[in-house]
Amino acid sequence: RTNLYQTNLLRDSVRRYLQLPADQTVLILHAKVAQKSYGNEKRFFCPPPCVYLSGPGWKLKQEQIKARDQGEAGFRVCGYMGLDSMGSSLMETQKLSFEEQPDAKGFSCAKALYISDADKRKHFRLVLKLFFSNGQEIGTFHSKLIKVISKPSQKKQSLKNTDLCISSGSKVSLFNRLRSQTVSTRYLSVEGGAFIASARQWAAFTLHLADEQCPRSEFPLREGYIRYGSVVQLICTATGITLPPLIIRKVTKQYAMLDVDEPISQLHKCAFQFQGSDRMYLCLSTEKVIQFQASPCPKEANRELLNDGSCWTIIGTETVEYTFSESLACVREPISPVPLITALQLTGGGDVAMLEVQGEYFHTHLKVWFGDVEAETMYRSPKSLMCVVPDVSAFGSDWRWLRYPITVPLLLIRDDGLIYSSSFTFTYTPEQSFIPGQQILSDVPQDSDKLLDSIHQEFTRTNFHLFMQS
Repeated sequence: RTNLYQTNLLRDSVRRYLQLPADQTVLILHAKVAQKSYGNEKRFFCPPPCVYLSGPGWKLKQEQIKARDQGEAGFRVCGYMGLDSMGSSLMETQKLSFEEQPDAKGFSCAKALYISDADKRKHFRLVLKLFFSNGQEIGTFHSKLIKVISKPSQKKQSLKNTDLCISSGSKVSLFNRLRSQTVSTRYLSVEGGAFIASARQWAAFTLHLADEQCPRSEFPLREGYIRYGSVVQLICTATGITLPPLIIRKVTKQYAMLDVDEPISQLHKCAFQFQGSDRMYLCLSTEKVIQFQASPCPKEANRELLNDGSCWTIIGTETVEYTFSESLACVREPISPVPLITALQLTGGGDVAMLEVQGEYFHTHLKVWFGDVEAETMYRSPKSLMCVVPDVSAFGSDWRWLRYPITVPLLLIRDDGLIYSSSFTFTYTPEQSFIPGQQILSDVPQDSDKLLDSIHQEFTRTNFHLFMQS
């Protein structure tokens, strides 16, 4: 009885959450590669790792702490970021102070992180620890793997070395450093619906390879690795704002090279020429992004002279997002590790349909929920959970008359009621052959076991659809 009461209580909480989600999201942006520092030199990571806090759950949690502690200062979020090889001493990490932006998101960045030559690893992760200023721990969050490089490759890149190549559809950051001075670094960003050059924040852009043979209005996107001379499109991942079609050029000693078509590598210097323009290039001028007209070289037709503001450094970036909600739970432990779902794999069908949930940071205290219905869950490894797909009848009595797909969100819920939402949904789809023109509802009594069995069989065949929402 106690277990049934607790289950019903939790289900009611999940229903309230689904009606009004109070999520807390931690978003970490960082570069894919990092240059190693040698000796006393400190090559700070560029662009600097950034952290954004978003979602209504943060304000709700802060109000709870404020009401409980009756203090004004105890609810502020603070944090520390460092490399995963570092010890627990906070002296070895960089302190983060979050400021609220106009869009209500909290923002901070770690400007002074670097990796020394004493660290012999080829890959590492960043570790973020978050606390409330009253000392209450929120949790620990990890970045994706970062590749360590000595310096930007000067060789012609081979597609065999895909670690350093930049592919179509991947995310990049662009920055400009006038006269090689660190203090003059400006990042391409978006603010107020316009492209700007920011000294503080940087944006991640999806870099797409475009099909040059099609009309510009259609501009279909292609797969493959980006090469110099290609027509590309830069789309801001946060706002969706895009620049016009651009031709990406290699830069050598402040010259745009018009005849180079080799693959682009991490931390290469490049320029972006507006397609169809008369030598017009993407350029920064203080905080503004403008167009600059390059000068032709009379002696070398394959080169065009640029100014400093038109020479950009390109680097691949990664984004990792952790979302959770403790608004309806009595959470005493840190919310980490926060599980991340990366893929779903369906096996079997009918009454024995099984779903494998693939991802990272799974543990034995997690249950898979289909909307407000708990699934029988088996822990396999930190990267895999198996669960039995609930019968569609678990979603209410009206299921028996439905002839259209039922889509439910996929959640992971910890033993103490902490909810981890995901971008995945699960859809039950009835057989198309089961949608004839006959009037089933009027022809067959509602209490007919035969009708129920028929609909049940149609719903529980292998016609499940798995979706990831964009």
